[in-house]
Amino acid sequence: MLLVKFGGSVITVKSKYRTLRGADLSRLARELAAAHDPEAGTVLVHGAGSYGHILAAKHRLKEGFRDDAQLTAVAQVQRDVRALDLKVLDALLRARLRPIAIPPGTDAVVDKDGRFHLDTAPFEDYRMRGFLPVSFGDVVRDEGRLFTIASGDDVVLELARFYRPERVLFVADVDGVFTADPKRDRAATLLDVVDGPALERIAFSDAAGRDVTGGLRAKLERMREIAGVAKDVRIINGLAKGRLERAAKGGDVPGTRVVA
Repeated sequence: MLLVKFGGSVITVKSKYRTLRGADLSRLARELAAAHDPEAGTVLVHGAGSYGHILAAKHRLKEGFRDDAQLTAVAQVQRDVRALDLKVLDALLRARLRPIAIPPGTDAVVDKDGRFHLDTAPFEDYRMRGFLPVSFGDVVRDEGRLFTIASGDDVVLELARFYRPERVLFVADVDGVFTADPKRDRAATLLDVVDGPALERIAFSDAAGRDVTGGLRAKLERMREIAGVAKDVRIINGLAKGRLERAAKGGDVPGTRVVA
């Protein structure tokens, strides 16, 4: 079983509202199709990127209900992430795959203790029927706060717990995990492996204590949870042509392996 996450930063321009990296998305779809093994099975999850993060952050949707003005934003973000998902489905169809969208906002829920619950039955049902299940980060119901944001990583974790896949690939816009933000610090070096001790070597914040990694610490902690149930978890650069295809076929490519 192969579980793949297209990061929002690799299929959209995260700083520009609803801006797609169309050429990169199409190429990644072709690479995934070239590596797809129907017998082993593949499930794809993608981030919301600029179709979800900008409005969700502006209206603080992750925090749950604060005022009625948020409700319009909830509806708009759900619409926007589905618009992105349609573009992902179109790219996969052009690559001759058989994608089926499974939106978390339909039946996923966060309980009163903050635990995310995803119904994995539709994923396996469609996969067994010869389809490629596709899901994404979404606004979901929250039993304590009315609504919240479930990230694509949340979805990947639940799917990894269910499938216990051979390989999980996080397709990003950088070569892997660095000791600092490589877009800001030229001295940053690529880490081959991230484990508990390696986290202490990463500069997550600047001198003022601000997170300059886009929430990388939380993302890596989530990935380490995923590594607890998956055999091989890696971050690779989706902007480098051919890497997804090689990695999905089991090849070794530049990147960072995350271990529990």
